Amino acid sequence: MPYICVRGVDHYYEWVKVEEDTKVKPVMVFIHGWAGSARYWESTAIALSRDFDCLLYDMRGFGRSNGKIPVLSVLEAVEESPASADKAIEELTYELDEYARDLAALLDGLELKKVYLNAHSTGASVATIFLNLYPERVEKAILTCSGVFEYDEKAFAAFHKFGGYVVKFRPKWLAKIPFVDRMFMARFLKRSIPKSDRQAFLDDFLMADYAAAIGTMVTAVSENAAKFMPQEFTNLTVSTLLVAGEYDQIIPPAMGRQAASLSDKVEFVLMPNTAHFPMLEDPITYLKSVRQFLQVA
Repeated sequence: MPYICVRGVDHYYEWVKVEEDTKVKPVMVFIHGWAGSARYWESTAIALSRDFDCLLYDMRGFGRSNGKIPVLSVLEAVEESPASADKAIEELTYELDEYARDLAALLDGLELKKVYLNAHSTGASVATIFLNLYPERVEKAILTCSGVFEYDEKAFAAFHKFGGYVVKFRPKWLAKIPFVDRMFMARFLKRSIPKSDRQAFLDDFLMADYAAAIGTMVTAVSENAAKFMPQEFTNLTVSTLLVAGEYDQIIPPAMGRQAASLSDKVEFVLMPNTAHFPMLEDPITYLKSVRQFLQVA
């Protein structure tokens, strides 16, 4: 499997291309959400590969990407200087802006100067920050199931407590229980999706690095995020499509509509009869909206 070292951590990536096509195409980078991996983007990437060379990768600590800095990298940093070692370790935080910098380093490593972005859920928050940190590196962006929210101390504390229990209790044998994939995904879906996609998401959740899963959950759903994400949307200068699922319980469409209202650079699309994975629940409608926004046939 292809890996690239990004800021001291091995990241899994893959290309989805039409190999026999010799024409030069723009690159579209896909970013997955919390506790997932690039695997659930594969069908969308295949559908768009006629017009784009599609780059999929697993974010640090998720899917097939390592969550911890390799020991060798730390030893090499120590030999260079103690300060270098401290910097290498400090980079391994779970703030959303650090994941945006991971993406910039990934693009640098693959020598990609300007791309299109297609990001989902927590990955869409990372993408929004990336758009403001590196606007010159993005042609257009698609944010799927993203939005802004108000801070509620009690609700957030309860969410973090429950989420901590869920992340802590992840026995590998859970994946072998009949129909558990269906039960696990029920809250995320309005329509059914293929069993292979449900199973892949369950497998990704079970293998996610504990510190990364907890760290990103706490930073993405926090008082700080509630304060800075509205400003991130307000500051957007890159043409962006925000797609919301009508029945999304994770990020209700009202949150997406509110986020889109903060910038005239954001176009809002509501997908009926879908929830948190509209690109899998209704791929035909999803791809139609995306192609219309990108102005490709």
